Amino acid sequence: MERVSNQSYVDQIWADFYRESPSLMSFAEPIGNAYSLLQDVLREGGQILVCGNGGSASDSEHIAGELAKPCALERPLGADLRLALRDAGDDGYLSDNLQRGLPVLPLVSQAALITAIVNDQGGDLIFAQQVVVYGRPGDLLWALSTSGNSSNVVYALRTARALGMRTIGFSGIAMSEMSELCDVIVGLPGTSVPTIQHSHQLVYHTLCLAIEADWYSS
Repeated sequence: MERVSNQSYVDQIWADFYRESPSLMSFAEPIGNAYSLLQDVLREGGQILVCGNGGSASDSEHIAGELAKPCALERPLGADLRLALRDAGDDGYLSDNLQRGLPVLPLVSQAALITAIVNDQGGDLIFAQQVVVYGRPGDLLWALSTSGNSSNVVYALRTARALGMRTIGFSGIAMSEMSELCDVIVGLPGTSVPTIQHSHQLVYHTLCLAIEADWYSS
């Protein structure tokens, strides 16, 4: 993937985030580690699989929506693909409107597959089965669970580790089963599931903005 970076813009995104969310400054180290690991995977040509339950399932889809298409910046296609589209008969509509994206796959979106796994194998295997199919060594599983103990998420992380994938977990602040299965665990505070998820949203929005800026700003 072609990458163009403006480091000062990336730095400004993080400065704005910590100015607007000072309570999360004490979690700068794991947040920064998550950013570095996501970047390493993408630079090495890996893909990111994302999973979670309930509100975290929505967050999984949201993350994909921020990275697999433009979020805050334009990401025009490279010249070679634009030319190839023209050679394939494009009148300019595709080459002018399609944009580059990063390979992020939410594991919560395939209703027929998920319900088949529930029916034939077990509901706690809905993510692990997909990790077996889609995951490759060097890919990354980004798992969200406010408790950190959701069985289907834990099984997915265990499967990812067995496959040689890297792992990031977003959870609450307490130690959990996820903590032992993630290369980076971002455990954020909150007095309830909604407040923890709100912190998750603040962080992953900023991660997505910074990743996009690193790849597509100039």
